[in-house]
Amino acid sequence: MASTLLHICCAPCSIRCIETLRAEGIEPVGYWYNPNIHPYTEYRSRKTTLEEYAKAIDLPLIINNEYGLRPFLHAVGEAFDDRCETCYRMRLNEVARTAAEKGFASFTTTLLISPYQDHELIVRVANEAAAAHGVTFLYRDFRPYFKEGQQIARDSGLYMQKYCGCIFSEEERYRRKKIAKSTV
Repeated sequence: MASTLLHICCAPCSIRCIETLRAEGIEPVGYWYNPNIHPYTEYRSRKTTLEEYAKAIDLPLIINNEYGLRPFLHAVGEAFDDRCETCYRMRLNEVARTAAEKGFASFTTTLLISPYQDHELIVRVANEAAAAHGVTFLYRDFRPYFKEGQQIARDSGLYMQKYCGCIFSEEERYRRKKIAKSTV
């Protein structure tokens, strides 16, 4: 069975990605590296949930346990509107580097399941990271499985986050709630 390094943003998003890859005869090895997730309590909740889920489904898991508030904010600087590209670059370059270092031929990411992420930008950044590190980016459009995966996560009682992970996306979530309340 082939193996690929699967960057995982959270357990709920990983469910159908892992199942899909396994159905194709690809055995993923999970990789946790998410310096964008803040505050620390959110980071810890997502990481712990993933560790428990990985154990339950017998998924090998590599944890890069760098809580990266300062590096993430430094990388974003004042380019708040371009933060997603910066975030994708940070994470996908690290997963590509790790895949090459640990002898994986390919890598992919659970970010590809979310209809809320910039899919085309993720693909472009992942291909650039793959080329820079001499590994293959294993592209899969997991988006058709998003709702099903989220429902499985709910039914399984997994921790479900309410925002992408960065402090800016959390701010946007509260802003949208405030706007929605003021228009009612």
